[in-house]
Amino acid sequence: MPTPIYEFAQIPRVDPADPVRSRKERPRAGGEAPVVGVIYNPRSHRNLGADFDCGLSPHVHIAQPGARAQLPAALAEFAARGIDLLVINGGDGTVRDVLTCGRPIFGDDWPAIAVLPKGKTNALTVDLGIPDNWTLQDAINALDHGNRVWRRPIEITPQGAPEGAESGVSGFILGAGAFTTATRAGQSAHRLGAFNSLAVAVTAAWALTQSLFASRSNPWRRGAKMRIGLGAGDVAMAHSGHGDPEMRQVLFASTLERLPAGIRPFGFLKNGLKLVAVDQISRRTTALIPLAAAGKIQSGLRERGIHQLAASQFTLSIDDQFILDGEAFPAGDYLVGQGPELAFVSP
Repeated sequence: MPTPIYEFAQIPRVDPADPVRSRKERPRAGGEAPVVGVIYNPRSHRNLGADFDCGLSPHVHIAQPGARAQLPAALAEFAARGIDLLVINGGDGTVRDVLTCGRPIFGDDWPAIAVLPKGKTNALTVDLGIPDNWTLQDAINALDHGNRVWRRPIEITPQGAPEGAESGVSGFILGAGAFTTATRAGQSAHRLGAFNSLAVAVTAAWALTQSLFASRSNPWRRGAKMRIGLGAGDVAMAHSGHGDPEMRQVLFASTLERLPAGIRPFGFLKNGLKLVAVDQISRRTTALIPLAAAGKIQSGLRERGIHQLAASQFTLSIDDQFILDGEAFPAGDYLVGQGPELAFVSP
């Protein structure tokens, strides 16, 4: 079943006239308990609609937005309180929505962020090294006694958006072409009870099987028509000559450094915005995908139609839906860059 299209125009925005546009400065005295704001998504897979313990501490403020449109007001209230820690209780989709709605409020001055892995997919917490049983109290303790992991989310902005308009979306995993098909297949894996790394492994195995035996008319091998322009100069990405030069079988981009199931689609590239684009490759090259994804093959990939690279930004013109953190966005022309550097707490 296709995932619903989440239109950029439908993203809730902070009223430009709202006076709360930045985080209140609130220095902490030695030994003082931190002020914590929690965005709790009761619809997340592992929350199962359960009530959250709201009596944990008077310094902990919990918001349960019933819809995306309520997120900006909740985050603005947290900013006005001068929170020291923002806790996101949900999966990757909840993280995407919080970062997107919080960008106009916090700007480049975000509090420390903790993520509790409560969704069907929790790729960010895999990268951060967060255990599945991490609790709110664990996150609060880690603010002063744990570690910091710095990450910049991907920011996607429609081309032609008015300058200064808050029209972008923030997230960590972007995919297109067969990735869109795989995301839909992943919903079937969820229904069968496979989540997180297991869901990634099941979906990847099914995608490989389809690509090995399907013709180029099959969605798994056809991919999508797209143009990728690299860097500030918008230099067109090279094509290997395999298949239709206007098509890419798959596009995958992320700023994460560790991915579920141990996959390494970017080879040994680690920092910043990384992407891998796959042309309509041969079945023989398709059979090498598991080795390439595990980082076992490095040489000759570009000639075979597998392009691994890092970029400060890139443009994407695509005639099909693409996926950001599990949800589909419409075809169009986009600028893909990086948001502010955020401090995530970890054990």
